[in-house]
Amino acid sequence: MDQLKRLISNYKDFPKKGIVFRDVLEILQDPIIFNELIKNMSNVDFLLNSDAIISIDARGFIFGSAISLYTSKPLIFARKPGKLPGELISNSYELEYGKNTLSIQKKSLEKFNSFVIVDDLLATGGTVNCVYEILRTQNKTVSGLSVVVEIEDLDARSKLPFIISSQLKV
Repeated sequence: MDQLKRLISNYKDFPKKGIVFRDVLEILQDPIIFNELIKNMSNVDFLLNSDAIISIDARGFIFGSAISLYTSKPLIFARKPGKLPGELISNSYELEYGKNTLSIQKKSLEKFNSFVIVDDLLATGGTVNCVYEILRTQNKTVSGLSVVVEIEDLDARSKLPFIISSQLKV
């Protein structure tokens, strides 16, 4: 985990003053660490027992895609506005620095009942909760959340009603 921690850069006051942005993209520049990270994120019971993975726009796609490949689980995308065609299920949420909306293609959920959400980082939990609420409106369940980094001080874990696996807590 020390090797993983050194690959996460902190940028103060980005995207706005008072926010510390945790950038996980340097992990991708170290294929050995990235491979180990994906193995660790893939080997949790709630993931292995789920029907599919939902990854969150945009950095969550990187980790979700690799986990999907590693586990042979179907992958579904939660995207920001204007990025998906077809009939969509959408929900808005608050960020630490604004408001946004996520959408999922309705037909992509039809064959599955239980999902694992994959993202790069858990901060306040607003983005993950947005996906959870979309799934809930479709009578689907969330088996758990798998993230690379969890910001412990923000205590999102206590606000989410499912298991959370984080590879690094900061």
